[in-house]
Amino acid sequence: MHLKALVLGGGRGKRLENVTSNINKCMLPFKGNPLISYSLENAVRAKVSEIIIVVGYRAEDIINYFGNTCQNTRIKYVIQKEQKGIVHAIECARDTIDGSDFMTFLGDEILLEPRHKEMMELFYSSNPFAVCGVTKTDNISDISKTYAIIQDQTSSVYRLIEKPRKPLNNIMGTGNCIFKNGIFNFIPYTPINHNRGDKELFVLI
Repeated sequence: MHLKALVLGGGRGKRLENVTSNINKCMLPFKGNPLISYSLENAVRAKVSEIIIVVGYRAEDIINYFGNTCQNTRIKYVIQKEQKGIVHAIECARDTIDGSDFMTFLGDEILLEPRHKEMMELFYSSNPFAVCGVTKTDNISDISKTYAIIQDQTSSVYRLIEKPRKPLNNIMGTGNCIFKNGIFNFIPYTPINHNRGDKELFVLI
């Protein structure tokens, strides 16, 4: 089956406080367009077969704006009734993903000149279980807001650290990951983070 895009746009963005009291955070404008539109455009450029958007808080903001297609690529919506983190959002989309492998996008993340084509080429040529999108940063403290990765000599990832207090290198994880559909088999066994109350993505990989 062809690769699908899973765009996560269900959260409110509590840290934004009153800014998102009447709007989904992914619909906040950036250079004249909603934040999430940049992820949709990247998904289209990656030539995915279908875009699935997980919506929750003020879902109508996204659904009414984008409708059923983005540049001739079909859009489907999945409702996440409770916002319980990324793993829960992925789990909600299982039936709609319908056996396909998929690439995740964050609806509030903007990537300049992303290398999705190269990620997909690696995914299909090397047949890994997952490919993690990363970027190098000059400000290591930024990594504490996402996740750090530890690689071996072949650049294979053998550990992810969610929101590390002391990052061990300057490689910062992004919201773009490509997964084999088999990732769903591991979700039931994923422990819950005691601080956040959510299942953490890094435990799955």
